[in-house]
Amino acid sequence: MNRDQFWVFIDEARAAAVNANDPDSVSASAIKIMNSWDPTEIAAVQQPLWGVLAESYRGDLWGAAYLINGGASDDGFEYFRGWLISQGREVFGRALAAPDSLAEEPAVRAAVSAGLDLDGEAMLGIVWEAYRQKVGEELPPGNATVPYPSIDFGWDFDDSSAMEQYLPRLSRLFR
Repeated sequence: MNRDQFWVFIDEARAAAVNANDPDSVSASAIKIMNSWDPTEIAAVQQPLWGVLAESYRGDLWGAAYLINGGASDDGFEYFRGWLISQGREVFGRALAAPDSLAEEPAVRAAVSAGLDLDGEAMLGIVWEAYRQKVGEELPPGNATVPYPSIDFGWDFDDSSAMEQYLPRLSRLFR
């Protein structure tokens, strides 16, 4: 599966989900779709999934996650990126082009208003879970490899004036 096919698959999972804005619902839908596939097709989803996770492993996006979720550990940033993937290619692409654009996303505004974290941990395990359900075994080791790039944080996330400078629209949501 290539990256374009991956995003078509995510769009299909979103369309079939009970709630396309809920990453757990999108994850469940993705697993259900994959359950009708051959095990090698399921396993092939892991490489592009890891690829988009690596692509989104960036300091500016981590800053946005930190601001939106009131902090972001290593795991928290992974889960945030799982949420971001569950929102589809367009939202993902806009966030990578300009993390501050997340301030315009209704799901971000709703989460900030309600004091909720944007967490899509379940999205990170869709391939493992679908494969386990289909085959009754763990996904073979070494199925996919993607080296994460070096990360440049660029600024101190605890410095509110730096956050306002780098993420002005997101910062305004917290005033």
